Amino acid sequence: MGGVSSNPGIDIRNKKYTQRGVSSSKEDVVLAIRDLDPGVYPNAFCRIVPDILGQNPKYVNLMHADGAGSKSSLAYIYWRETQDVSVFESLAQDALVMNIDDMACVGGVQSPMLFSSCIARNKRYIPAEVIKALIHGTEKFLAEMRKLDFSMHLSGGETADLGDNVRTLVVDATATCRMPKKHVIENHIQPGDVIVGCASDGQATYEKEYNSGIASNGLSALRHDLFKKEYLHRYPESLDPHMDASLAYAGSYSLHDVLPRMGISQPLGKLALSPTRTYAPLIRDVLEQIRDQIHGIIHCSGGGQYKVLPFLKGCRAVKDQLFQAPPIFRILPDYPHPDLYHIFNMGHRLEFYTSPKGVETILDICKKYKIQGKAVGFVEASSQAEVRLILPE
Repeated sequence: MGGVSSNPGIDIRNKKYTQRGVSSSKEDVVLAIRDLDPGVYPNAFCRIVPDILGQNPKYVNLMHADGAGSKSSLAYIYWRETQDVSVFESLAQDALVMNIDDMACVGGVQSPMLFSSCIARNKRYIPAEVIKALIHGTEKFLAEMRKLDFSMHLSGGETADLGDNVRTLVVDATATCRMPKKHVIENHIQPGDVIVGCASDGQATYEKEYNSGIASNGLSALRHDLFKKEYLHRYPESLDPHMDASLAYAGSYSLHDVLPRMGISQPLGKLALSPTRTYAPLIRDVLEQIRDQIHGIIHCSGGGQYKVLPFLKGCRAVKDQLFQAPPIFRILPDYPHPDLYHIFNMGHRLEFYTSPKGVETILDICKKYKIQGKAVGFVEASSQAEVRLILPE
């Protein structure tokens, strides 16, 4: 298939996504924050500020907020259908990992982290057992990370009953750390770099079952494009009542359907709710071994395979050896439409920009954690920042 390019300011052509009230490029947010101080390292993946907490010139502070997004609406429906409240433990992991992995891209994963959770619910639909599962899920996941030698701790949080504001449930988290300047990774992506992608699907050594790779981006599109209209009628509280009904739950699948032809035994609802994988162990090991070879780390979350675009200066990222999309993406009705690569990670959610000397070490560390890794592309000089994709056949 031919190449697909993207330039700054060009939004996706997938009008359905926009009409559902979502934007992968977050152009309104970009405009709102463009006059803010970019922090100590302007080209870092996350905003980094001076060491306000410790007043040590050799340290910096990092604070980040993120959440599970509209995945909570799908978790709500799945729980109502199956009564499996454990799905909310996975949702707690989603909110944590979306913070952890962003912070890991600037080296924050090597420092102790504190977390605060924020849960907003409509009490008419979300009972105490769900709140309990979310809180316990948060503590459980952080305990598992401590077993992997990460110093991660919950410091508190807020649970609010906001029936006037929230249809069902919102699950967010905030994380902070104080890190040495010498640990900071600022993106200095340059011509000659190799792009090493780390697969989003499969089962890492620290995961309990197969992960579909969906993470916590694009769930508004996935939920409405895959699942049947019956969910609109049975759970109208799970979506914006002003959404065009033709765009709501417009798919052909049930949450209980399986995909045996693709070798997947988990029901589709469970696949869509696979907890967001953290790459923290992999990133930590890479930085410990070849920090000097790493010129950038990108978490391909919102914006998908174009996430790197704002961090390119005088160069073009060419991704010509992309992973084959995992099964959950291949059943989307628009697959393999190029716009899907703006919305979803489509196969890898983490990428390292490294000198050629660093490639084999990264791939060896991927093997250690049973995460598929491969060189998915390269960086070349260009007068205009650009991402060019050559989609898999």
